[in-house]
Amino acid sequence: MLETILIVLVVAVLIVLLLASKQPETFQVTRSASMAVPPETVFVQINDLQKWEAWSPWAKLDPNAKNSFSGPQAGVGASMSWAGNNKVGEGSMTIIESRPHDLIRFKLDFLKPFKASNTAEFTFKSEGNNTVVVWSMYGKNNFIGKIMSLIMNCDKMVGGQFEQGLSAMKAIVEAAG
Repeated sequence: MLETILIVLVVAVLIVLLLASKQPETFQVTRSASMAVPPETVFVQINDLQKWEAWSPWAKLDPNAKNSFSGPQAGVGASMSWAGNNKVGEGSMTIIESRPHDLIRFKLDFLKPFKASNTAEFTFKSEGNNTVVVWSMYGKNNFIGKIMSLIMNCDKMVGGQFEQGLSAMKAIVEAAG
């Protein structure tokens, strides 16, 4: 009996490893929203990391998270570190590229609950009197990431948070604009 259980367990582990090995090497999550303001109005909300708390979905998941800032307040080199509950984890982000009213790119380093380094970016495109803001995150799927993708859908989970953040940002910039 014990031998049968052990064989079934080994086969199950091998199946999980085989399925994980077939998962994509990279991932990307992208969401967009149209906002009734010019690109420069939205750009300021993102380029200044100290403004993120007003619209970030993660700020609402842990209002007691400890945030710290370094470097310039906005633009290339601006950095924010956070440590919070198990819903927000621990990590840092640094603006590595900032082109006014066009693109902001971040290096994201997650420490908890899993170590990972990814890239996030916001792009801005004028459409009449509106700005279409596109928020993306992409990176490489290490083997643990591939295994995790078998049990949870990163696009739905993170994408849903991006949608909440874009909605909150839209409310802020349109109310002020």
